[in-house]
Amino acid sequence: MKDRFTQGQIIGMIKEQESGITIPTICRKHGIGVSTFYRWKGQYGGMPLSEAERFKHLAKENQKLKTLVAEVSLDKEMLEDVLAKKG
Repeated sequence: MKDRFTQGQIIGMIKEQESGITIPTICRKHGIGVSTFYRWKGQYGGMPLSEAERFKHLAKENQKLKTLVAEVSLDKEMLEDVLAKKG
């Protein structure tokens, strides 16, 4: 369900609402829940598509960096344990 709509489609739905179409009408038209629409509006509201794509790219990059930091921290702990046992 997460990949059902592209960022462009989501931003298009938000623009429909900004042009005066009611939220329940938009939700029925696209087959989404009202809470989903409001979540998307909070996430993408007022954001141009290029900025949304950049945001998504940065979020992926941030997740990769967090994983790397966790791995390096684990390696450091293991090395400290080995040194503590030798000493």
